[in-house]
Amino acid sequence: MRRPVEPFVPQPGQESVWDYPRPPRVEPSEERIQIVLGGELILDASQSLRVLETSHPPVYYFPREAFGAGTLEPATGSSYCEFKGTARYLDVIGGGTVAPAAAWFYPEPSPGFTALAGYVALYPGRMDHCEVDGERIRPQGGSFYGGWITSRVVGPFKGEPATAFW
Repeated sequence: MRRPVEPFVPQPGQESVWDYPRPPRVEPSEERIQIVLGGELILDASQSLRVLETSHPPVYYFPREAFGAGTLEPATGSSYCEFKGTARYLDVIGGGTVAPAAAWFYPEPSPGFTALAGYVALYPGRMDHCEVDGERIRPQGGSFYGGWITSRVVGPFKGEPATAFW
């Protein structure tokens, strides 16, 4: 893939999103993830999957049962990923707040992504805040992307201004 920009040079302990593959890779993670919505902790998990794709910060997927009871409700709409297949959406509920269609899952992931079956991802920018190993993350830019930016990953990242045609 021709890089449309000059990647930032990662420091020790960092990853460059420009070293992530395309098609994406799914890998397990044991990082502690916490998600807060409406002032309520709706997820505290140490088992997740990271999806890593060129130019994108990691997207975290969690076992559906890791979410608190009543925090995920079916929502309308779907979208299609050329790699993972058709996604369905979920409303995320916490502390009396509803984040409409703020989470998604793949009921029947495409071959190569079957590990995502039974897992849910969400848009971190629609939550109060999200943390990875105690670090508050910065959501990936753009309204369509669900990446989680920590000090461990460097870009530049798809979704920021002027990246629409990468």
